[in-house]
Amino acid sequence: MTVIGIDPGVARTGYGVLKRGDPYPVPLTFGCIETGSDSRPSRRLLEIYERVSLLFDEYVPDSVVLEQLFFSKNITSAMHVSEARGVILLAAEERDISITEYTPNQVKQAVTGSGRADKHQVQEMVRRLLRLQEIPRPDDAADGLAIALCHINMVR
Repeated sequence: MTVIGIDPGVARTGYGVLKRGDPYPVPLTFGCIETGSDSRPSRRLLEIYERVSLLFDEYVPDSVVLEQLFFSKNITSAMHVSEARGVILLAAEERDISITEYTPNQVKQAVTGSGRADKHQVQEMVRRLLRLQEIPRPDDAADGLAIALCHINMVR
C-alpha cells in the first residue's frame, strides 16, 4: 500500500509518500510544492495541480490523505487553502485514487498517542517512526508525512 499525505496551501503544499512496510512504514519521498507570490492565483493553482499530478503518476498511490480544513479566524486564508485542496482532490479523482481526510487531532493522536501534541512532538515522532536522521524540513513536508502515517496507522 502506497499513501500520499498532503498538507495543502497555495504558497506551500507539503507532501509525504509512504509505503506500508513491516514493521515500519518506508518513506519514498517528501517535500514541498512552492508557488511564487508574484504569480496569478489561478497560475499558482495550476502549478499545484500539475506537480501533484506528477506525484500521483510517479508513485501511483492507493490513497491520498488530507487533513480536514479547520479555520476559525482567517476566512481569506481558508478560502485559498480550499482552492488548493480542490485542485488536489480533482487530480486524485481523475485517477480514481481513494481520498481520505482526518482531523488535526486524529493525526496527532495517530502519530504521537495524544491529540494535544504540539507541532514539535509530531515532527519528532515522524522522524522516529520513519527512522529518519533528522526532522523532515520544511514543516509542511513533515506535516504531509504525519498525515500519511496517520492513515497507515488507521487502516492497520
